[in-house]
Amino acid sequence: MEELVIRQERAEDRREVENLVREAFWNVYMPGCSEHYVTHVLREHPDFVQELDTVLLLNGKIIGHNVFVKTALALPNGGTLPVLTMGPLAIAPEMQGKGYGKKLLDYCLNRAAELGYGAVMFEGNINFYKHCGVTFASDFCVKYHGVPDGEDCSFFLCKQLKEGYLSTAVGGVYQTPAAYFVDPAAVEAFDSTFPHKQKLKLPTQIF
Repeated sequence: MEELVIRQERAEDRREVENLVREAFWNVYMPGCSEHYVTHVLREHPDFVQELDTVLLLNGKIIGHNVFVKTALALPNGGTLPVLTMGPLAIAPEMQGKGYGKKLLDYCLNRAAELGYGAVMFEGNINFYKHCGVTFASDFCVKYHGVPDGEDCSFFLCKQLKEGYLSTAVGGVYQTPAAYFVDPAAVEAFDSTFPHKQKLKLPTQIF
């Protein structure tokens, strides 16, 4: 019988979670990956939301993880509007495509709403995230920093958590928080503390 538990990450989970994230992203977007190091770094960032640092367990084993960071949209009037960003969202490779990612994300988004957050902005594939009520950020007239008007921005997604929260966000601009940009040398040093895995250059990678 399948037993699913979703709870906040504990200190003793961290290494297991980082290895899970590494396995989930290895050779997906580039040879190797950096997401496990990003996860490691984000936990110590002042904008990291500890209450939303979430793991999914199947029969006692961690098979999924998700994190959130506080950020803000830059508004045309010079003000800002607080929002969340999300990820890396990781599901163990052998468990992908079975609905566990949706279960984890639905829980996290509901929890974020309970905590009072108004919206989540992030990068991703709409074909997966639409099943959790996520839509294009352009539906709320929010722009992605550095992408000119008229260019494809279908990777920039949004979930409004409070009704009408983004009504004042028209023309607002989102920029990925600096905490997500990590030094490649630091990634290599961190990755060297894990078991060796072969890096492959694949035609489906974007970097």
